[in-house]
Amino acid sequence: MCIWRRTKLFLAIFFGSIQKRTLRKELEEEMAEAAIDSNEEVSKETEDLGFLEQVDGGTFQQVTNLLNIMESESAKSDVAWAGPDMRKTLASVIITEKANSKPSVVMNALIRCLQMPEISIQRKVNIYNILQEIIQQEGELEEQCVQRLVTIASKEMRETSETEGYVKAEVASDTLVALSRNHFSLVMYELQHHLKPLNLTDEFVIVTLAKLANGNVFEFMPYMGITLATIFTMLRLASEAKMRQVICGAMETFCETVQFYLRHLEDSVYPVMTEEQFAMKLFPMYRYFVTVWLRNDDSEVKLGVIKSLRPMLNLLLPNDDLREQVYDYIPLLLAEYQGSLEALFITQVLRQILEVSVITSTPVPQMQLHTIFTELHIQVCAKAPAQQQYSSQNLTEIVHCFIALARSYPKELMKFFLSQMEMSKEATRVGTLTLIRAVVSADEPKMNTRTIHLAIRVVKNTLSDTRSKVRMAILRIIGQLALSGYQDRIKGWGLKYVSVQLTLSTYKLTNRRESFYQRDLEEKMVHKVTMDTVRIITSSVSGMTNEFWVRLLCYIMETDYTEALTPICISLTNLAERQLHSKDVGTNMASRSKHVDLPAPQKLLARLLVLMSSPYKGEGRGIAMLNLLQTLSQSIAPSMADMWELEIPLLVQYLEEHTEFTWNQKTWEDKLIQFLRNSIKKTRGSSWSLRLSKELNNQIESFDSPSLEKAFLYRALGFTLATGLEADKVEVLLLELLYKTDYSNDFDREGVVLCFGLCARGQVKTVLNVLHDFEERIQESEQSWQIGAWRKDHPWRREIVKSALMVTYSCVAAYCHPQMLLAHVDTPITAKIIHHYSSSCQDISLKLAFMKSIMQVTDAIKSIEYLEDFQFAQKATVTGIITAILKAEPADSLVSPVRTTAMDALAHLSKLKPFYSVEENSELMDISLHSVISLQPPGEDNDSMKILYTNAMIALAQLMEGLMQRQLDPKGLQEMVHLLEKWILSEKEWEREKAMNLHLRLIQIYVQSVGVCIPLKLGQFGTLVGLIAPCTCDPHRRTRVASTDVLSSLLDLHASQTCSLWDASKEKELMKCREDLKGSDEEMIFSASSRIAKVVCMEFNCDEVVSLIQKLCENIGAMDLQHDKASVTWIGTFLQMRVKELEDKVAEILGAILAHLPVVDHLEVRRLLIEGILLLAHYHQETVLTSLLRQPLPMESHLTEVWQAVAENLPFARTMLHGLMGRLQSRFSPRANATSKADIWRLAAVDPLMTLCTIHLLVEKMDQDDELPDLLPDLVYTLLLQLSSSHRPEASPPILKTWRLVHAGTLPEEINLQRITIRSMQLLLRRVNNEHLVCSLEEQGVWNLLENSLTFLEGVGLLARLCLQNMEGHRRRLSELVLRGLDAEVLSCRISSTAVCVEFMSDPILHQEKLLKPVVFMLERGVDQEDEALRVLSLRALGNIALGAPQKVKQYRKLLLEKCLCALREPGSTSVVSEGMAALTKILAELREGHVGSFFNAICEQCRAFFDNESELLRFKAFVLFGTLAKVVRVSKKHLFKVEVKKAWVSLMLHCQDPCSYTARACMETMFQCLHFWGCKGLESPPGQTAASADEMTVFQTTMCSVLTQKKPAVLYGFLLETISYLKSNLSRIRVAACNLAGIMMKQMSASYLRKLDFPALRNSLQELQLDADPGVRRAALETLKILDNCSQHGLLASPEGVS
Repeated sequence: MCIWRRTKLFLAIFFGSIQKRTLRKELEEEMAEAAIDSNEEVSKETEDLGFLEQVDGGTFQQVTNLLNIMESESAKSDVAWAGPDMRKTLASVIITEKANSKPSVVMNALIRCLQMPEISIQRKVNIYNILQEIIQQEGELEEQCVQRLVTIASKEMRETSETEGYVKAEVASDTLVALSRNHFSLVMYELQHHLKPLNLTDEFVIVTLAKLANGNVFEFMPYMGITLATIFTMLRLASEAKMRQVICGAMETFCETVQFYLRHLEDSVYPVMTEEQFAMKLFPMYRYFVTVWLRNDDSEVKLGVIKSLRPMLNLLLPNDDLREQVYDYIPLLLAEYQGSLEALFITQVLRQILEVSVITSTPVPQMQLHTIFTELHIQVCAKAPAQQQYSSQNLTEIVHCFIALARSYPKELMKFFLSQMEMSKEATRVGTLTLIRAVVSADEPKMNTRTIHLAIRVVKNTLSDTRSKVRMAILRIIGQLALSGYQDRIKGWGLKYVSVQLTLSTYKLTNRRESFYQRDLEEKMVHKVTMDTVRIITSSVSGMTNEFWVRLLCYIMETDYTEALTPICISLTNLAERQLHSKDVGTNMASRSKHVDLPAPQKLLARLLVLMSSPYKGEGRGIAMLNLLQTLSQSIAPSMADMWELEIPLLVQYLEEHTEFTWNQKTWEDKLIQFLRNSIKKTRGSSWSLRLSKELNNQIESFDSPSLEKAFLYRALGFTLATGLEADKVEVLLLELLYKTDYSNDFDREGVVLCFGLCARGQVKTVLNVLHDFEERIQESEQSWQIGAWRKDHPWRREIVKSALMVTYSCVAAYCHPQMLLAHVDTPITAKIIHHYSSSCQDISLKLAFMKSIMQVTDAIKSIEYLEDFQFAQKATVTGIITAILKAEPADSLVSPVRTTAMDALAHLSKLKPFYSVEENSELMDISLHSVISLQPPGEDNDSMKILYTNAMIALAQLMEGLMQRQLDPKGLQEMVHLLEKWILSEKEWEREKAMNLHLRLIQIYVQSVGVCIPLKLGQFGTLVGLIAPCTCDPHRRTRVASTDVLSSLLDLHASQTCSLWDASKEKELMKCREDLKGSDEEMIFSASSRIAKVVCMEFNCDEVVSLIQKLCENIGAMDLQHDKASVTWIGTFLQMRVKELEDKVAEILGAILAHLPVVDHLEVRRLLIEGILLLAHYHQETVLTSLLRQPLPMESHLTEVWQAVAENLPFARTMLHGLMGRLQSRFSPRANATSKADIWRLAAVDPLMTLCTIHLLVEKMDQDDELPDLLPDLVYTLLLQLSSSHRPEASPPILKTWRLVHAGTLPEEINLQRITIRSMQLLLRRVNNEHLVCSLEEQGVWNLLENSLTFLEGVGLLARLCLQNMEGHRRRLSELVLRGLDAEVLSCRISSTAVCVEFMSDPILHQEKLLKPVVFMLERGVDQEDEALRVLSLRALGNIALGAPQKVKQYRKLLLEKCLCALREPGSTSVVSEGMAALTKILAELREGHVGSFFNAICEQCRAFFDNESELLRFKAFVLFGTLAKVVRVSKKHLFKVEVKKAWVSLMLHCQDPCSYTARACMETMFQCLHFWGCKGLESPPGQTAASADEMTVFQTTMCSVLTQKKPAVLYGFLLETISYLKSNLSRIRVAACNLAGIMMKQMSASYLRKLDFPALRNSLQELQLDADPGVRRAALETLKILDNCSQHGLLASPEGVS
């Protein structure tokens, strides 16, 4: 490291020097260039300046250029390779080096630069800095040059006032100071010239004078007097704060200079000025500063004044006359404490005055004392303001002030302190006591005893104050008195106070509460100060009283606050040693023993022994207590003193050689126990040990649980009781210990158990008697178990006591003498343990206690050397209890060591007689496996869980190795595999690893022991291998290797049992695979596993292959991904190598794969399994297809993935679609007979819904770019036929319902024949790549129409129409399919085909493809069928020939007209009649008058028959058809049609107001088309061709009737009669129209025809209509009746003309 640093330093210096040289060269070049470019400017400037002497122009230019560089670099922030500071420095160095050779020339050049106009301040600062360097290195300079520089610098210094100017003034001032070292007179003359009395000079003049005085002390002294006098005249003129600060600073410097001068008078060559003379000149200024400037409001001025007073007082206070005057101004100084000035500076001045007053024995006036006391005391007691930065230094200065005051006025000061102590404020008292302590601690020879006496009186008045800070202050004063040699002064009150505080603070600390944290901290401080005081007292006070000695000893015995024991023991040791080494040692010790009440020796020894068990607590109390024991050995136990003298130093040496980090607790406790044993041996034969036992017993409640001290205490008590001679007294102590123990505390419970065990080493019968006695006493309340009645502070719980008793009995057995153990082990020890466990709640603690007790007992039995034929009678009972405990443990969590302890206990018991049977061994093994293998290994950071887990695994291994030796046969192997299988197949890695290791161990034992004795069952070998095979790819390397070893052992077993030769090459390959499995590369691992499968494969027969695959399939999903991949890898390997041999096993294998495929989650594993299915399908296609179609619905995801895999293989997918389509089409064709096995599978019944779902899935998943040109039309049409059959289930053949559902309930709503079929059609039509087709299907709601059975045929028509329009390439095939469908046997197929044909007949495609003729004849047959829908669709299709092939209508007119007329004659079918009229309408539109022939009259007659039909549709169709006839009629049929018009006219006029709007509209259009047949020109222009209002219709009817009255009155009369017949129509609107039309006719009819009317009958008919439910009918009838009455009232019947 050092070499590297040196190298870096060398490189830095080297490269730095290179940079400097390079930079210097660069600067010189810049100077030369600049000098050439600006010679003319220099000449002009030189002439303008008018200097007296001639200057070297080149030097001036170079200096100017360098200054320019310095100024420019100051403004820059960075350069390419060198910083600006370096360039600036180099420029300055170059100027300075030039001054070495030409100082005057360079100086003059720089001075000229200073005088250049408009020069920047920074440039001037640079010039002055260079000048200072030149002055320092040159020394003497030309006087003329110096004079010019002094003048310029003085002027620059005085003329600046701005912020930047201060920088310039400061460097100018420094330049003058630099010149003064060699040219003092010139500089001083210049400054004195500007320092004039009563004239306020510039501040930098004074600053420069101060600098001159500081740098030229002896030269400045002749000018000091006049300078001070002149400055004094300026004081009144200095009103600005800045000027006052400058003067104060200058005065501080002047005074320090004078002091230096006075100390070195012998070195002065100038006239001597005495100290008194200086003081006389300074005092007026001091007085002015204090009285005037100190009262200034500016804090900076105050600070400057205060700082200047100290050096001034150094000159003033030695003068007796001036000192008294200085005292007069002390109140002014004290007043400044109230201001904002830093108190430290005021106190320093005050301390200076007070200390001089003590030194000179001229105390300050007494009248000022109270003020001084008060102000200083306030500074101590009050909290310093936040702005005070030096409060601690200020307190130190104040203490010195009070010490000085105590030397001068002790009585007055203590009186003041006493008055302050009378105040109750804590801060005041603490501050006062602190000052008293400082006074006491002052090492001042003049501090007399009277002062100390007065101080103690003040302290005593405060002893009753209980506040923490006050107590600490008093304790510190007591300690300080002892340290300062006033030990006699604290005897009595002081020692008593210390002892009281020791007790009080200890009590408060041991009884503290959490909510008083701050108070506890203060009490800790009090205790610490108390202990420090005790240490001081015991080390310095002689002649200590017995009372204090006793208090300290009692403190050790009683305190619970053990942190203070070390200093107390040290103090007691010091006191004891002091007493022992006094002159009358024996007398003092004897008297002390006589008169002082010391604690009992056993009590003291017990206390110290227990505390020493933790020797490093409390700052190493062990050594302190050992030293105390050694010191008091004669007092504690004289018989042990000699032994202690030898052994205690060894114990101390051990503690000194170790620290709290290196010592061993057990080793130390063993040393202490041995020390105790040796000590007790010295008292053998006496009751000393029993009394010690009592004291140890009494100490138990003094220590917390848990603690090292209490643990040692129980141990020591056990050893001590074991040596007791009086059994009855030992029993009393043991029984007392049992009753007072808090059994809910684990520590105390274990301590008592250990104590009883140790006691049993020498008192076994006594211990058993005590336990029996205790049990009998508590047995009295066994039912209620209210043991807590004996212990109000620690109520016992039943379970805890029983646990303690069990462990106590086992501990007694463990420590009992072997000869006594066999006599008591069964009864009472084991019997009592079982009893207490059986009668308890049996929680975890009790279980552990029971099993540990059993193990402790069995270990004790096994430790006996000569057991002979000892039979453990309680073994069966204990085993049953332990197995029950093991079964009750959770199998997946380890929360306690119960199972570990249980297996350890079973292992211990298995070694004792009588031994377990084989069945018992198997049961115990099963229980142990379930209890341990499921445990998850703990994390790395969970040490406690790791210990539990490791212990459990060790216990299981040990137990299994012992128990499995009796099950080495094939049946045992099968049972073992059965037990381990669930763990080998576990998803949890740790379970697999543990199970596999156990499997390997057990199979190796089996192979080595059994050999070929009994062969395995058929297929068992495949099951065994199938169980282990997936583990060859386990994530854990150890599991993989172990599984390979298991396979190797199984192959060895198989070879030995089948007497087959195990090829060496195969063995070698297997070993190579095993090595590859040790790697971490996953690909290599799977490759190795596959190679193992190939090696193993040929060892299997077909049945074992099936069992292997079945087992592998069962394994899938039971473990993780790698296991699943391994399983499918083995399956794939076996299928590839043996698939041709498995023809009869295919269905079984496929069933196994399909049954377990749903549990496979990972896609890769599923894919491999599916590839296996496809491999089987490649060789056995029909079998696989039928098996897949017979799977239940809804189709599960695994089956979906199988078909997806099929879809990915397009050729195979097309083949499957052909097969699926064939299975659907077979439902519409006769059933064929099977001629082969393939036909049997192909013709097997399957659910059509599953077939449809499969088709849908295949179409959905196949490549979307494949338009399936060879399949699309057939598939669409087949699906359409299937959809039609689903809407007409009665027409479809029965389907296989056995395979429809295996689940309870019904299929989801979305899985039905209609929806699946529709979705499949949607997917197929999307493959046409015609967006318009897809959008049109959606927009027109085709799919919704198809889904509804009521709108299905409409949807079929829309679908066919859109397909015709958008599927140009498939129209031919679709036409052929339509033709074939029209001839189908199934009615639903014919209906759907006819519905499609309706649209195809509307298109020229059939005519173009030469298919029209067969289609027409098929439709002709359809019209004659019984099914109404088929007839309707057939008529519609025949009618559409007029749309698709209008040129063929004439050819087929006879057939068409005949079939349509037959439809019109259908008596009961509205739809058939309607469709017939619609077809006639379309057909007639394409025919001429002559083409109709004889059918014309029949059509007209049939048409008029439906005008008044109740069906709105038929009326509408009839009116439209009649209108079409009107258009067809030309000349030849006009007369005939005119007759038909006359017959239909009343109906036409009435139905213009038909309740059906579109019927009324059609009727009106037809009526207007027939008007021209009347031959009346007035009627040929009706009011509206399509729609007319009621008024317009009335006008038209009126006109019509008027014309008929004039031209054809008979026709009108006939119309009236026909109209009257409509008054009884079923349609209310027609009745209204009839009333209105009858009224119009009667108004227009002539009288002759009116007389022919049957008025009474007409009147009755109209009156009957008055009762009609329709109000419109009633109104119309009333109007018509009025017309009728009006005609009779006005004599219309008599008038021959009628109404015109």
